[in-house]
Amino acid sequence: MTSTKGTTKTTVERQRAIQMATDRDEKSKAGSKVAKSKKPAPATDKPLNPLPAQHQKKPGNEQALDPRPQFMAPSYAGSGKLAGMTALITGGDSGIGRAVAVLFAREGADVAIVYLSEDADAEETRDYVEGEGQRCLLIRGDVREPAFCRDAVARTVKAFGKLSVLVNNAAFQEHADSIEDITEEHFDETLRTNLYGYFHMVKAASPHLGSGCSIINTGSETGLFGNDRLLDYSMTKGGIHAFTKALASNMVSRGVRVNAVAPGPVWTPLNPADKSAEQVRDFGKSSAMGRPAQPEELAPAYVFLAAPSCASYINGAVLPVMGGPTS
Repeated sequence: MTSTKGTTKTTVERQRAIQMATDRDEKSKAGSKVAKSKKPAPATDKPLNPLPAQHQKKPGNEQALDPRPQFMAPSYAGSGKLAGMTALITGGDSGIGRAVAVLFAREGADVAIVYLSEDADAEETRDYVEGEGQRCLLIRGDVREPAFCRDAVARTVKAFGKLSVLVNNAAFQEHADSIEDITEEHFDETLRTNLYGYFHMVKAASPHLGSGCSIINTGSETGLFGNDRLLDYSMTKGGIHAFTKALASNMVSRGVRVNAVAPGPVWTPLNPADKSAEQVRDFGKSSAMGRPAQPEELAPAYVFLAAPSCASYINGAVLPVMGGPTS
């Protein structure tokens, strides 16, 4: 049975309580870490730092971001790479998930979008997917719940007749200065969303996937290099990378490919819903390009990995999209 609005409301309230506890703790501490500055990248149409100071309540709202993330990839021309395919994208209402949904549709796929609670963002994403000439199904619920994941897959298959690509992308992130500041509730929320959510979705999707199908997991640079203020989040992303490689070996005999994309900093609601308003101003400044990526700069990597015409011999890979070397 699909999770009700009451269930997702409870999850949102729990995540906001974790966020508020972190905010309270930080206000009681003096000083803060400042990101190392680097020379900004050459002239670009992508917004550079400083970004406007801003902070959001979890899980974050794309429509409220300033500037709005770029997700339409106007220079990207579709060529039918995913024609006749269907995709289910978790966290598809905003950020990377939205950009992936739009390009999947531009390549000919119908798209089901799983999201937690941001109805307005999800409806806007559906409008853009349908604007690409493809069908879009919105499914509201919590990937922490195995019953919901089973229902989401069943609804996708019922609506579109099959499932070709699963994109695991939904995530919870909340920083902490010290491991001592991470409560059991905080730790549990991160693991159950980022690891259990991926596991539940794969388990539900697996019976519907066959030769030519694929799973794409969203990892992170934190899963490769760690992050001193995202201890639990880094742990889950490293786990996602290992899960990707193990699952790729497990499913290869069925002709199902499993890969991951490991983004660097990306301008999405996830970050202003974690960082303080002032920290947002320098978000992405420490990357090699001196700025965060826009979601549209990540989406082609997902198309590449989903398309058999591009990636039929790629399995178990963790593709870094980080704007340059990172260490």
